[in-house]
Amino acid sequence: MKDLFKDFKHQITKEEVDNAIAKITEESKSLYNVENLKLVFSLIDLTFLNCTDNNRGIQNIVNQVNKFKESYPEMPNVAAICVYPNYVEAIHKGVNDKNIRLASVIGGFPASQTFLEIKTKEARLAMQAGANEGDMVISIGEFLNEEYQLVFHEIHKIKRAIGENKLKTILETGVLLDYTKIYQASILAMEAGADFVKTSTGKEKIGATPESVYVMALAVKDFYEKTGKKIGLKPAGGVSSGADALVFINIIKNVLGDEWLKPELFRFGTSSLANKLINEIYKNTDKYFDSNSSY
Repeated sequence: MKDLFKDFKHQITKEEVDNAIAKITEESKSLYNVENLKLVFSLIDLTFLNCTDNNRGIQNIVNQVNKFKESYPEMPNVAAICVYPNYVEAIHKGVNDKNIRLASVIGGFPASQTFLEIKTKEARLAMQAGANEGDMVISIGEFLNEEYQLVFHEIHKIKRAIGENKLKTILETGVLLDYTKIYQASILAMEAGADFVKTSTGKEKIGATPESVYVMALAVKDFYEKTGKKIGLKPAGGVSSGADALVFINIIKNVLGDEWLKPELFRFGTSSLANKLINEIYKNTDKYFDSNSSY
């Protein structure tokens, strides 16, 4: 498996990344407008992955998503809703707009520390319940131990388990830290069949950073140039404002181009950004999406 990385010889230096991010961050300030904030909103995976989630809270979210266009008719809706597998059926049956994708975390989220048989079974069950996307965490400890064949095999098996549905592979970049490891993990995931590479679970101290997303975008670009396959990218964890999100938008514009800025190829994984964008666009303090509210 080490030979896999020989086909991708991009030598990423800290100086390259730092210089690129400084330029992109400064440029992104000019992108701050309502139109682009709405674009960000349309790319959100509205995420509910807490130990306190419950059936009533999930039903509240279903109601809020269904009534969103009544409250904000000029806004696009979110790209997807992401929940634990046991809540997939309720979302699938309850959400009226079938253009909204339904993602389930799978594969022993958030640590990926269980049997492969359980990971694949969970993935199949989530899709049978109505999910059309699965977000899995790679076996990070094994990757750091250079057990690349094992990690590749698990991703490949889980992708086979969900079939034509989209597979997002979470690299937990805040744990990998090293740019070369982030790049290699991205390449390995894409070679194994991932449809998206995703930064984080949101459960570690470090979530998505501009630096990690830039490195992942370089990997996606290199993979596309070699294979002709367009792979999606998903920053998740720590994207807490419109200004933050626009830095990631500008990374994609610079590295991959505007053609990547659509839900099929780019998402934000977040539980709080949707409300913050509504506040920024409408100059209010509403907390529209709230699993603790009820209609």
